[in-house]
This record gives sequence, structure tokens and C-alpha cells, in this order.
Amino acid sequence: MPARRHFGSVRKLPSGRYQASYWHLAERHTAPDTFTTKGEAYAWLSTVEADVLKGAWVAPSAGSQTFGDYGSSWLDRRRDLRPRTRELYKYLLDGFLLPAFRNICLADLTLARIRIWHGQLMMEHPRVAPKAYRLLKTILNAAVEDRRIIANPCQIKGAAAEHPGERPVATIAEVEALADAVPPSYRAMVLLAAWCSLRFGELAALTRQRVNPIQGWVDVQQTLTETDDGRLQLGPPKTKAGRRTVAIPPHVVSDLINHLETYVGPMPDSVLFTAPEGTSYLRRRNFTRRVWKPATVKVGVSLHFHDLRHSGLTWTAATGATLAELMRRAGHATPRAALIYQHATEDRDRVLADALSKLREQAEVIHLDNRRDSSGAAELG
Repeated sequence: MPARRHFGSVRKLPSGRYQASYWHLAERHTAPDTFTTKGEAYAWLSTVEADVLKGAWVAPSAGSQTFGDYGSSWLDRRRDLRPRTRELYKYLLDGFLLPAFRNICLADLTLARIRIWHGQLMMEHPRVAPKAYRLLKTILNAAVEDRRIIANPCQIKGAAAEHPGERPVATIAEVEALADAVPPSYRAMVLLAAWCSLRFGELAALTRQRVNPIQGWVDVQQTLTETDDGRLQLGPPKTKAGRRTVAIPPHVVSDLINHLETYVGPMPDSVLFTAPEGTSYLRRRNFTRRVWKPATVKVGVSLHFHDLRHSGLTWTAATGATLAELMRRAGHATPRAALIYQHATEDRDRVLADALSKLREQAEVIHLDNRRDSSGAAELG
């Protein structure tokens, strides 16, 4: 009976150990290590054969590329990234990934090695660690798709989750005070940020043709982005959901009409909110330094401009808005971000629950009073 044919071949070396090799795609590949027994060598070949049959085979030499070379080339290839996203990725890659993994081969990036790196980063830079881990995982996912490695070693549960401190929610009175405290040309901007939950970049990109105070809507189709080197780029929102029409609460309409009549040019593409000189787009850093910070000091509050959007969405949730309604108004593509504001609905539900208990207490008092009245009437009878 002929011997069973094995995938690949095994030979005994002068050292007494065994070397396994196989042919695939017209090239001979050798196992990266030698084996103590022939059986171990054939067992390794069996795993390789299984990978070949199910299309999961990766060339042994593929993982020899260093993470530094692969990660840098991956970022260069990502022409689809928005400017701010590219800047963030480069910052994380240069500052936290390359110093740790630059000269390590992709095949040698193990879960244990990544766990040690992530644990140290969590102690030294807890706010950066989740972002850096997500980028590492994204790059290694691409390495799997490129057949550089068999599987992604980033398997640390919860490592990608961020737990930022909860931002304060402004009161309606505080928003009104801030609208009064900024220069009049930015009053409508503060009100739209809060009551329409618009981002700074969305507000800075608004033009006359994108607002209709009579019908009561703002049409968000573009956003203004300022890169770290000071360049301004006008483009579409990050996601399809970011393009949206937002209804304007009626009490904001008169301020918007006054702004259009007083501060905005007559052409359809006239920008609503410009730099103080009125000739260029509004820059976030300059606005924060010259306008927003002085206003918060004057009012006596510690709020970021983005907290106006956060506050508006929280107010919206408190009115009983559904998750889908919150997502649409905020321009969120996934429920994850909108769920942040559901706590307002939960708080309101707690108020209702407490009110129900008080209602029961009142009913019980009335019941006891009625029993006393009935008992007194019986004794008199």
C-alpha cells in the first residue's frame, strides 16, 4: 500500500532537528523554525495546507516588513482622509506608535507586546491611549487584508473605548447671557449653536442661501476645517448624515433676520459669520481667543463653544425626542454619539417616577382622611 502523500516535505538536518518546506505560487517556502520531531514538522505543514485551502495563507516572508515601514506607507496611501483626521493619525503614529513598534516586524507584533504598550500608555497618556490603540488596530486590519499577517493581534477588550469627562450643560439663562455678551455680529451664531445644535465648522461655512428664517430652517451642506498649519478647507461634512436641514426654533428667527439684514452681504454665497474685519472666513482659534473666552469670563461660566451644541441636544432629549430624531438633528451617522444625550430623557423619567410616588402618597392621605371621616360618622350614628 503506497504511503500517504503529505503537503510539503520534511528533511532531517545534521543537527538532528527537522525542517519543513512546501511549494506554493511557484515558490518554495520554508518554515521559520525547525522542529524537534518529524511529526511536529508535518503538523505545521498541515496547518499551512489548511490555510491554503481556505484562502487564508500568508507568505512566511510577508510579516518581515517592519511596522514602521508598513504604517508610514499605509498613511501615505490613505488619500481619502480629511485634513484634520490625517493630522490626528500622523500625530498618533509619530508620537505613540512608531516609537514603540517602528523596528518590529509585523509578524512579531503579538497580543502580549501590544498589551504591555497599551497598559503603559494608559498610565502616561490615558486620554490618548484609546485613540492610539484604534489607529494601531486599523493599520493592522489593513495588514491582514494585504496578507501581511494572518490575524490582527489587537484583541484587548475595551481598549478602544473612551470615557471622557462629561461636559457641562448650559442653562437657557446662561446661553442668553452669552448671546448678550458677545459682539452683536456673533449673537445669532451663539443662538444657532445652542438651539439648532450646530458645530463651529458648520456655522463658519453657512452662507445666506443656506438659511431661510421665514420658513424656519438651516441647510447644512458644508463645514469649514482649520488644519494645524493654519490652512482653511471648505468641504462636505464627514458623513452623509452630517448633510441635513435643521428646523429653527421660532424664538431665534427674529435674531437671525436682524443678523442677515445687518451683517451679511446680499449675494447668495455671502458668508453669515466672518472674521471681525468681515472679509474672511472665521477661524476657530481667533474666535475663541477674541470673542468666546471674554464672553465666558464676563458671564462667569466655564464653557467651550462646543458645549452650546451639547446643551442644545440635551435640551432636545429632555423634550422627549426619540433617538432617531436626535440623530437627525445632530447629524450623527450612528446611534452611539446620540445616546449620550439620552440621559436627559432618563433624568426626566426619574422626575416622572418621583411624581408618581408623590401622587400615591397624596392618594393614601386622602384615603386615610376618608376612613377617619367614615369612622367618626359611624360613632356619631
